[in-house]
Amino acid sequence: MHVLYQTWPWYISGFGIGMILLILIWFGKTFGMSSNLRSLCSIAGAGKFVPFFNFDWRAQRWNLAVVLGTMLGGFVAVHFMSDPTNVDINPKTIELLGQYGIDAPNGKLLPDALFSADALQSPKTVFILVIGGVLIGFGSRYAGGCTSGHAITGLSNLQLPSLKAVIGFFVGGLIMTHLILPLIFNK
Repeated sequence: MHVLYQTWPWYISGFGIGMILLILIWFGKTFGMSSNLRSLCSIAGAGKFVPFFNFDWRAQRWNLAVVLGTMLGGFVAVHFMSDPTNVDINPKTIELLGQYGIDAPNGKLLPDALFSADALQSPKTVFILVIGGVLIGFGSRYAGGCTSGHAITGLSNLQLPSLKAVIGFFVGGLIMTHLILPLIFNK
């Protein structure tokens, strides 16, 4: 049971994800998390107002189970099996983030400067989270899927649009990390 309390090597986790993906392909399903947002909006009745949400969400019930399993698995992992002390962050990254006033997690998975109750008291942090959420939602809709859908399912199926989307995600991450993050958090 000790293995459950450790960070798993990439080749174990990657193999598991690959096996799940093969099973989904076998049953004619495609994996992606952002498609569930459409299903949830449809369940809430958004199809009465926006035609995009007017579809049979019941055909996507299996994918909603994936989201529920992801949330449940994340909860169990964080509260019962998590040992963040074995997560190593590059010292240069910690130093750079320190220049922006973002603390090292120090035995936790997330820095308090961004992910604590105190951080949510700051209008700047709330604004950043809201704008970031809107941009992520817009981007995943514009790209026709999220990073998990494109990078895992799309690339596995050799889809050129997914390759373009993943390249765009990567370039966007670099721009955020090296240009926008310093503007937002520079003291």
